[in-house]
Order: sequence, then structure tokens, then C-alpha cells
Amino acid sequence: MWLYAFLKVFFFTIYRLFFRAEFRGVEHIPMEGRVILAANHMSNADPPLIGCHIPRNLNYMCKEELFHVPFIGWVLRTTQTIPVKRGTGDRGAIRTAQQALRAEKMIALFPEGHRSRDGRMRKAQPGVGLLAALSGAPVIPVCIIGTDRIFANGGIFPKLYVTYGEPMYFTGDKKDKQALADFSQSILDRIAEMKKEIQP
Repeated sequence: MWLYAFLKVFFFTIYRLFFRAEFRGVEHIPMEGRVILAANHMSNADPPLIGCHIPRNLNYMCKEELFHVPFIGWVLRTTQTIPVKRGTGDRGAIRTAQQALRAEKMIALFPEGHRSRDGRMRKAQPGVGLLAALSGAPVIPVCIIGTDRIFANGGIFPKLYVTYGEPMYFTGDKKDKQALADFSQSILDRIAEMKKEIQP
């Protein structure tokens, strides 16, 4: 997948050179098998940021609207990104993500469902809990700091931090909607704790 490899090197260079990005906790990411990366979301810079430093390729989940944007849509389809219809409980996206996980791939998603432009995290959507329950995949919480300040909020080229936390596993009843919601929220709660621990 030449395009993915090229973009990975391109974004890693940009983030390291201009934003002095620091990546921590990469050792927590399994080098094989099904894995879910779940990150807080503040900017369009977040998806390539969380994937450019890790040795494995990611199948991202992102809003369907971007697939209709010229060139960007082609890039997303070429890099096997999974489109998601937001606000609908998109079962098709869940099935596609399940297929990727059954193929022992790694997917990346943002449990909040939307960007938080002020840096404060929103309530988690239940999708990540459902995927973890159906697949048995470990969830790696990913804490991003700084992307909300890229050309905004008093920043131009802010220093960026990405921390990959220890794996989290869903151990409840996959038919229990409250348990799924609670697990999804626990991931964001853990990210919030990580943010406090590493806040520069």
C-alpha cells in the first residue's frame, strides 16, 4: 500500500519537524492481532498523528462526508478507511470494522464522534464498547495534546504530544447496553487521566 506508506512518512516528518511531536507508550501496542486505538479528538490533524509513528498500519473510521470531498475521498478509499454515518448507529460501519478486526487488523476511531474545538472531551459514544465486546480486541487509549492549538487558540506550531496507554478489555455482557456505554466512557476517562499526567 504505497500511498499509506508515503503519507505515514510525510506526516511523521511534518509533525516532528514543525510541531516537535513526542510519542510515548508505543510499547503498549501489540505488534500483531486485532487492536482498537481509541483517541480524544480535537483536530483534523489527529488521525495521521496517531498513526504516523507506529509500525503497524491502521484502518481508520471517519465521517462519511469526507468521502465526498474531491481527492480526500480518493485518499480515504485507497487507504481502506471505513466511512461512518454519524448519529445513526451505523451498523454497516460496525460490520466493516468487525471484518477488519477478524482479519487481525488494527482500527482507529474517536469515541466522542466529533471534534472538540476547545480541547474538552465530550461524552463517549457506545460504538467502541460494542466493537470491543464483539471482537474481544484490546482497546488502546490514546491521549493527544496540542492539536487544538494548531493555527488557533493562540498557537501556530504548538508542541504535540501523543501517549498510547495500556490495553483495556471489555469483560461484561455484550448484550448489556449500559455495560457497553460504561466501558466506552471508561476509555475517555482514562484518556483524561493520562492528559493530567502528561500535561506540559
